[in-house]
Amino acid sequence: MRHWFNALLTLLFPVLTTGFFALIWGLTVGLSALCVWLFIALWSERQKLSLFDSWLNSPTKDTVPTLNPGWNRVFKSFIKIQKNQRLSESELNRALDRFEQAVRALPDGVILLNNSHQIEWCNTKAEEYFQLTFTRDQGVQIDYLLRQPSFRTFMHNPDPEISLNLRLPRMGIDRLVAIQMIPFGNEQSLLLARDITEREQLEVTRRDFVANISHELRTPLTVIQGFLETFEDNPADDPELLTRGVKLMSDQSHRMNRLITDLLALSRLETSESPEEEVINMFRLIQSISAEAKALSTKNHIVDVQAANDLNILGSEEEIRSALSNLVSNAVRYSPNGGTISIKWTLVDNEPVFSCQDQGVGIPPEHLSRLTERFYRVDKSRSQETGGTGLGLAIVKHIVNRHNAKLKITSEPNKGSQFSIQFSKDAIVSQ
Repeated sequence: MRHWFNALLTLLFPVLTTGFFALIWGLTVGLSALCVWLFIALWSERQKLSLFDSWLNSPTKDTVPTLNPGWNRVFKSFIKIQKNQRLSESELNRALDRFEQAVRALPDGVILLNNSHQIEWCNTKAEEYFQLTFTRDQGVQIDYLLRQPSFRTFMHNPDPEISLNLRLPRMGIDRLVAIQMIPFGNEQSLLLARDITEREQLEVTRRDFVANISHELRTPLTVIQGFLETFEDNPADDPELLTRGVKLMSDQSHRMNRLITDLLALSRLETSESPEEEVINMFRLIQSISAEAKALSTKNHIVDVQAANDLNILGSEEEIRSALSNLVSNAVRYSPNGGTISIKWTLVDNEPVFSCQDQGVGIPPEHLSRLTERFYRVDKSRSQETGGTGLGLAIVKHIVNRHNAKLKITSEPNKGSQFSIQFSKDAIVSQ
C-alpha cells in the first residue's frame, strides 16, 4: 500500500506544479515547466539505469548504489533472484557430481557418444576396458580406437536388444566384454561394456567338468557292464574269469565311490560357509595320518615323521585331516617301492608349516601351476593305475583357502616333489 502511495505522490507533484505555474504565468509556462521536469526525471532515471547496468557486471550486495526506494527494491529483488539462482546451480552441480560419481563407480564401462560417434564422456571402467584416457581421447571417434570389423558393423547398425561379445587382448589381459549401444537424447548413444570373462571361464569350466566326469565314469561303467554281460551269457563256464571279473568290478565300483565322495566333498567346500574353528592337536592328527600311510604302503615305503608335539592350531579338524591325508596318500601312490616319504610339522619363520616330501618321479615345471585343477593329471595312465580321482589336490586347495593358508608345490623331475601347507601365525593356539 505504501508503494502505491509513493507512486501517487510522484505523479501528483508534476501535475500540481504545472497547474500552479499555469495559474500564475499562463498555460505555456506551466507546460514548459512540466517538460523541464520530465527531462530532468528521464535523465535521472537514465543515470540510474547506467548505474544498474554497471553494477550488473559484478553484482554484489556490498556494492549496491544508494538510490531512491523504488530502485533499492529492484536491487534487493535482483540480489534475491541471484541468490536463489546460485542455490539452484549449486544443488544442480552437486546432483551432477553425485550422478557422475555414481556412474564412475559402476562395475560396467559407460561411454557417452555424440551423433558422430565421438567420445563425449566415459567412466573409469571404460578407460580400463578400452585403454582410454578421457582427457586425451575426448572428441575422438570410438571406431578409431576399436578397429575390429565386428565392432564397426555393430556400431553402425545398433540394436539395444542385441549385445556384441568383443575380445580385448590389451596389456597382457585377455578380456571378453559384452557391448550394447543404447540411443538416447538428440541422436546421442550410450555404449555399455560388461566384463564377461569370468562368466566365459565358468562356462568353459562347466563344459570341461561335464566332459571330465563323463569320461571318468565311462571307464568303470564299461568294465562293469562288459563283465555283467559276459556272466549273463556264460554264468559259470570260466571260474578264473569270474574271479578276475568280480575283482575288477569291485575295484571299479570302489573307484566310482571315491569319485562321488570327492565330488560331494568338493561341492560342500565350494558352497558351505567358513568352517567352525576348534583346537586341533596336530601331533596326534599327523601320527594318525602317518599310520594310514603305512597301511596304504603295505611296508613298501619308509614313512619318516618329524612333528612338533606342542604346536596346535585353530581350524576344522575334519577338513585339515582331509587335506593332509590327500597329500600323504598321493606321496605313497606316486613313490616307487623302497622310497622315503618325509612328513614334517614345524615352525618356519614363526609360521606353522606342514610338508610332505616324496622320492617319486617328480613333476615337470610346466604342470605345477595346473595341479590343483579338477581332473588335471600329469600322467593319466599312471593316475589310473594308482586309483586316483583327479580331485584330491583341488580339495586340498579349497581347504587351504578356507583356512587362510598357502599351498606351495616344489618338484624336480626324477628327484621327487614336496607339498607344503603354510598356515598363518594367527592360527597358532597358545599353550
